[in-house]
Amino acid sequence: MFVGALTLDILLGDVRSLKEKRSVVRPIVADLRRKFSVSVAETGDQNLYRRCEIGVAVAASTAAHCSEVMDSCERFVAGRPEIELLAARQRLFSSEEESNHG
Repeated sequence: MFVGALTLDILLGDVRSLKEKRSVVRPIVADLRRKFSVSVAETGDQNLYRRCEIGVAVAASTAAHCSEVMDSCERFVAGRPEIELLAARQRLFSSEEESNHG
């Protein structure tokens, strides 16, 4: 089993309050969850109006499938016109790594 972790650093558009921020971030999180069947959460910068960090996790039987899903999620967010994707970091974990530590 492989687990992929994707961290997205996002700059929001014309947002002037945390309420406005939620109205932009919530649909992105919901769309990622629905379209790609991944676990998604706002994981950082919760108190900043115009910045957002979103974490995405995916589990799959192959590393290639994990990478494909993370790439698709990244492209989806990058294509949103109301935000700017500043950075994306992908990490891949294997269940074999865990067995080596036990």
